Amino acid sequence: MDFNKFIADEMSKYKGVCFPVKSGVLPRMFVHSMRCTKMHPNPIDEFCKPEIGPSYRIISEYEEKIRHYFKHPHEELFDGEPVVVEKMHPEDYIIINGHHRWAAAIRMGMKKIPVKIVNLTHEEDIKRMIEKGKNDKRVTFDLDEVILGFTDEDELERPLPFPLNKEYKERIRKGVPALFHFLSEHDYDIWVFTSKFYSMDYLRNLFRKYHVHIDGLVTGTAKKTSINEAGKKDIDKMLADKYKSTLHVDNDMVIQSYSDKSIEFKEFEINKEKGKWSDVVMGIVDGIDHDEHDRLQV
Repeated sequence: MDFNKFIADEMSKYKGVCFPVKSGVLPRMFVHSMRCTKMHPNPIDEFCKPEIGPSYRIISEYEEKIRHYFKHPHEELFDGEPVVVEKMHPEDYIIINGHHRWAAAIRMGMKKIPVKIVNLTHEEDIKRMIEKGKNDKRVTFDLDEVILGFTDEDELERPLPFPLNKEYKERIRKGVPALFHFLSEHDYDIWVFTSKFYSMDYLRNLFRKYHVHIDGLVTGTAKKTSINEAGKKDIDKMLADKYKSTLHVDNDMVIQSYSDKSIEFKEFEINKEKGKWSDVVMGIVDGIDHDEHDRLQV
């Protein structure tokens, strides 16, 4: 098979006619097998750029994993890492992550491989969330670095009760529900960003189980998105018009920025010697609100 020609033919077949659509709940609940012919390469992925990819070295490495799997079928294919796909119009699914695994499977004659179907955040989703925002202040968090990813039991909220803990295995950082409640009470819209390929509604439901409401959610930031430059400018303008100020909260710092670029941004250190991370952040936000009130009175 001339694989480069195969990719070019795929691009020609779907270019200008396909776009992502939302998938139902049941197909997204579990990893399951899907025919390789029902998956199609993503035109905006580097895999499909002739000057960059595909990498036949990486494909060969996955082909070796497939050979190992043929000899040891009781083991998980690709170390249990499914190809991530999203439903598309007019048919089938577009690959979000795992192009080289899919390519290796096709070249090795595999009919089906494990996939995970997701609903990622797209341009219209972001615009809709901005429009629905109730406040003129925003606070942002990195899901992977700040909210999840902790392993020390003392740093985690209690696990969800059975059977919810079987579906939602992630544990939220201790104090996040209280902090988010505090921020909502202080008239902030809460936005969460993740580089991973979670479905939007999965994360919304996870937070809801912890009695937390979030206003904005952007998933899959590690990959190039379908948002073009004009779309990015529209979103930036909508954010600037909507929010007069934004707080960016990480593990060590709170940064306050303004839509009015003539006002300098401010940095506030999160001194954990003064208390729990969430409690210190609340104190910083309280101080910021008082300072803002005084500034506007001048």
